[in-house]
Amino acid sequence: MRKFGKIIAAAALAAFSPSPVFACAACYGANTNDPLAHGMNWGIFTLLGVVVLMLSSIATFFVFLIRREAAEQAKRLAEENLSGAKV
Repeated sequence: MRKFGKIIAAAALAAFSPSPVFACAACYGANTNDPLAHGMNWGIFTLLGVVVLMLSSIATFFVFLIRREAAEQAKRLAEENLSGAKV
């Protein structure tokens, strides 16, 4: 168990140790008015839009399932109450 703790400590030390960060060739010294920068920004926004669209679609599907189950349960309870009320 001590060996596992040492491995975790070494991994944490390596992960959180400061190191220099270098920009990619497209970003290093880039002009913000450059068409390449505008294209990269549009690419980032497009990918962000796709992610938001997919996550909102999944959330909407689960809301749909929850509402449909609630409606089915209400219908089932109403039918049980009507069938039990007959004399």
